[in-house]
Amino acid sequence: MTVYDALGATPCVLLRWTNCTPDAPAQARATLRCALDQLGFDGEVISDAVLAVSEFVTNATTHAVGPYEMRLRRTAAEIICEVEDHDPCIPEVPAFPAVAPYAPAEENRGGGLEALCALLSERGRGLHIVHELTNGVWGFRGRKRTKTAWFAVPAGPRDRLRVS
Repeated sequence: MTVYDALGATPCVLLRWTNCTPDAPAQARATLRCALDQLGFDGEVISDAVLAVSEFVTNATTHAVGPYEMRLRRTAAEIICEVEDHDPCIPEVPAFPAVAPYAPAEENRGGGLEALCALLSERGRGLHIVHELTNGVWGFRGRKRTKTAWFAVPAGPRDRLRVS
């Protein structure tokens, strides 16, 4: 059975992992890439989705407890990718700038090494990246014992033909 046949309104589990799973983000990227390819998506959509899920999986394994699960769900208009962990706390989502992300702020120019390090910091940019990659179609859903990070991509032409 292909992902296409299994995918419906009920979520299709693509991957489960724990804190001990080696390189879970890489496994999630490969799994999602394969699933979206089977669903007929093109390269750019796949690349953006794979990068977004990598960020969600990294955040889950870094900041929340497992076990974890990655799922796909289809609606009439979109494919929704979900990453669930067992920490019900929704993270604080940073404010998104109205201008292009990561443009140097004028007040930080000439600030020396500390300002440069702050600008190039590897932490705190992931949700901004997800926001850009998904055109803002993402979020968190909390339950009693779990939280789910999700993003959506518009259903591809092949998908639109089969959904009634």
